[in-house]
Amino acid sequence: MAAAVLAMTARVSKKTWDAGSAAVAQAEALRARATPLAQLDAELYEKALTSRDGAAALSPERRDWEIGQAFARAAEPLLEIARTAADVAELAAEIAELGHPRVRADAQAAAALAAAGARAAASLVAANLTAVEGDSRVAEAERLAQAAEESSARARAA
Repeated sequence: MAAAVLAMTARVSKKTWDAGSAAVAQAEALRARATPLAQLDAELYEKALTSRDGAAALSPERRDWEIGQAFARAAEPLLEIARTAADVAELAAEIAELGHPRVRADAQAAAALAAAGARAAASLVAANLTAVEGDSRVAEAERLAQAAEESSARARAA
């Protein structure tokens, strides 16, 4: 949703901002990147739950490995959501600062939505990857959420 709002703000801004056309292309690319991720997340999480529920008959070591692998796969689309959301928030801050003033509030809203999406995804990555202490993907998701929140703050200040 944040990427779609951002694409609209970029389209309005291209009339008065030299980089507006490039921002439209970037916003549309982000929207295309984000669109399939929610469905993929739902599918992989459902598979992880099925794996967890069906692993009772396995040995404890095999069960833990199977479940861990399933939840690690389920974390991947969430990490990509966090990456995409951080990029959306960054572009939203740029449009809030340089785009058409008429859509500044929309760009700020897109940045806030993206930051919330990145934070939610980071929390879910951490929840899915609890089996391994210090997993670098959890740290990456946290950095992405922080970056999105910083971009959202920049957008609000515009």
